[in-house]
Amino acid sequence: MTLSDIPDILQKILTAKRDELEERRRVEPLSALQERAAERRGAMRRLFPALARQPGENVRVVAEIKMASPSAGRLMESARRPGLARLYASNGAAAISVLTERPNFQGDLAHLEEARREMDGLSPAQHPPLLRKDFLFDPYHLWEAVAYGADAALLIVAALSNERLREMLTLAETLGLDCLVETHDEAELERAIEAGARIIGINNRDLRTFKVDLATTEQLTPLIQSDRVVVSESGIRSRDDVDRLGQAGVDAVLVGETLVRSDDPAAKLRELAL
Repeated sequence: MTLSDIPDILQKILTAKRDELEERRRVEPLSALQERAAERRGAMRRLFPALARQPGENVRVVAEIKMASPSAGRLMESARRPGLARLYASNGAAAISVLTERPNFQGDLAHLEEARREMDGLSPAQHPPLLRKDFLFDPYHLWEAVAYGADAALLIVAALSNERLREMLTLAETLGLDCLVETHDEAELERAIEAGARIIGINNRDLRTFKVDLATTEQLTPLIQSDRVVVSESGIRSRDDVDRLGQAGVDAVLVGETLVRSDDPAAKLRELAL
C-alpha cells in the first residue's frame, strides 16, 4: 500500500504523523518507552471482555475524550477535559477512548496520561480500559501507547498494509494491548478478518466525502464472525441510534462528539448506555 491508495485527508494526517514520529524518537527513544511500559506489566485491562455483549445485555458504550475534529472544528474547551474520564467511568462507559493526535484533533499524549491518573484512583470494578485513538502505523506507537497508560489502541486498516497490520497486531498481543481495528467498507473488513482482528470497528464516516451513514454498520456486521466484537463508530447521537445498531448485531458503539458537545455529558452517557 502507498499513500496514493489512501484518501486525501488520511494521507495528510499520516504524512504529518511520520514527521512527528521522527521527532518523538529523538525526544523519547524506544528504550525509554520500553522501560516505562515494563512498569505496567500485569496492570493492563483487556478491551475485548469489556465490550463483548451477552444476549439480552445492552450495547456497550466507548465514551471518547475528543477536543476537536477536522469536520467539526473545536468541540470543547480544555477546562472541561480534566475529570471527564472519571465522569465517564462513573456513568456507564464500558471503555474510554482518548484522542492523542495533535494537528487535526487537538489531542495529546498528556490527555491519555491524565485519564490514566483518573482511572488509577478508582476501584477495579469502576475501572474501564483506556483506548488510545490515533493514526498509528509503527511499532513505536504501540510501545508509546502502553507507556502513556493505554490498555488498547486503534489500528486503521486504510492506513496500513496487510503485512504491517499483522505485525502491529502481533506486537500488541505481546504487550497485552488489545486493538480496535477500524474498517470502512467490505474490502477493509476482509483484510481485518484475515489479519486476525478480534475487535472490529466499523466507521460510518466515508473518509472521502465525510458523509456519515449508520447503514454502513448494518451492511457490514452480518459479514463478521460471531466470535468477534463489533464496534460501530461515528454518527451515534441518540438512544434510538444505539438501539438500531444493537438490532444490527453490534456489541458496542464509540461516541465522542455527541458527549463532549452535550451540556450534561453524564446524563447523555447514561441515556446511551443504560
